[in-house]
Parts: sequence; structure tokens; C-alpha cells
Amino acid sequence: MTDNSVNMNVRPEVEPFFDPATNTISYVVKDPNSNSCAIVDSVMDIDYAAGRISYESADAIIAYVQEKGLKVEWLIETHVHADHLSGAPYIQEKLGGKIGIGKNITVVQDTFGKVFNEGTEFQRDGSQFDALFEDGDTYEIGGMRAFAIYTPGHTPACMTHVMGDAAFVGDTLFMPDGGSARADFPGGDAGTLYDSIQKVLALPDDMRLFMCHDYGPNGRDIQWETTVAEEKAHNIHVGGGKTKEEFVKFRTERDAQLDMPRLIIPSLQVNMRAGEVPKDKDGRPMLKVPVNAL
Repeated sequence: MTDNSVNMNVRPEVEPFFDPATNTISYVVKDPNSNSCAIVDSVMDIDYAAGRISYESADAIIAYVQEKGLKVEWLIETHVHADHLSGAPYIQEKLGGKIGIGKNITVVQDTFGKVFNEGTEFQRDGSQFDALFEDGDTYEIGGMRAFAIYTPGHTPACMTHVMGDAAFVGDTLFMPDGGSARADFPGGDAGTLYDSIQKVLALPDDMRLFMCHDYGPNGRDIQWETTVAEEKAHNIHVGGGKTKEEFVKFRTERDAQLDMPRLIIPSLQVNMRAGEVPKDKDGRPMLKVPVNAL
């Protein structure tokens, strides 16, 4: 079903969870007229140096959902994150719900299946996920209709998810003083990212926008919520009517100076599998480190 008309009269309750280790904000999004909810961009913790995985971040979300007596219907991934590991399957095991991501996860799986030299047992058809969203696809959270907008550029599988008067933009945009996401990962493109940002900025001015990351630029406190109007007026990379050419020039020059995210190697291996840690031939959880491949 596709009907991506916006209903600004539906105002979901949005509870943020900030993970300081990765500067990620996860969300529990509750239908205002039922106990149904969605969880957006959950985190699984990793001590990469020690090769140790834990679940404090996911457990905090689980505790909140249980305390409020909520029913999890969806576990939404806005994209294949390169800076944190998904906690979706761990939460799904405890609380249920369907794990959903953009259908171009298959492009990401094909690209990084080669980078990590995955064998034929690694399926590249998105079948690790319960739902693959196409542009404009709708889904229900209790009585609240939500829909996905295809917003690639940071990665080929990025989607913005609109739930009532709230939109979850993933890494497509940051807070106005943070700008935009990088576009230099395999499959990324600065011009495509600019076009995707324009889709987000075409939503109603009062639409609440929720970020996946914030880094507190210039020492300010961490923030994660703004509006379309604020981004249009003040975003340092695209606001005030900046042209596509200006954006592409800036983004390309900026990306050339950035280091790879600290957790990109474990994150991609786990997140392209819907949050499952890969296993070696003996069935033991095991991560690879490709040399000079990224």
C-alpha cells in the first residue's frame, strides 16, 4: 500500500535514548491512541578492543517499553549504520515486532559482501529482515499510519520514516548547526544526498524531525529534535537556499578530510545481517577485518 499523505493531526509520543559511546539517538515512538509502538535505530553495545558485545542500551529500551506496557510492532532501521551495531534482533527476541529497512539493503549487502569476502551462505536478498520498504510504502503502528520516503545519498538504503507529525531522518540530516551526513561511503553520492534532503524539507514546516546522531558542535548540549522550518532556514549545509552545486562542492571537500567511523568494520558486518553477529565455520560469533578495503 502506498499513500504518503501527511497527517499532522496525529502526534506520536517520542521517547529518545542517547548512547554516548556512539552519539546515537534511538527512539520509542508510541501511537497516541493505543499502546502500540515502534523502535527506531536501536543500539547493541560493543567493546571493540576486547571483542565483547553487551546490551545495556537495548535493555534500557526494553525496560521502558515494559514499564509503560507497550506493544512493539516495528523495529525500524533507517539505514545500514556504519557507526553503531543494531540491537534490533535482541529486542525482537524479548518484545516481538518486525524488523524493517529500505529495500536497497540488497545493494549494500552485495557491496559489502564482497568487501568482507562473504561466502554463498550470506544471503544478499534482504531476507534477514522482516520487511523491505520501497519509496512511499505505508505500515501501521496501532492505529497510526506511517510511511517511508526513499532518501539515499549517505547510503543506497537510507529511508526517512514519517509517523504522524514526526519524521525520523536517520543520517540524512543533522541538527541545523550540524549540517548533513557524509556521502563518501561505497554507494554514497553528494548530489543524491542533496536531492534527498530536499524531499525531507518539502514536508510541512511544522513537521518534527528526529536525528539519529548528534555530536554537540561548539560544545553545546546534545540535541535531537528540530523542525522542517528550522532546517530550511538555518541548516549550515543546505539551509537558506544553498544550491546543489554549492552543497556538492562543500560535501565532497569535507568528506575527503574525514576519518572512517571507529566502528565501521563491525557495524557493517552486523547491520547488513539485520543485527546478527556473523559466525565462523564452527558456529562461533566472529568478525573480520578486511585490510585496505575501505
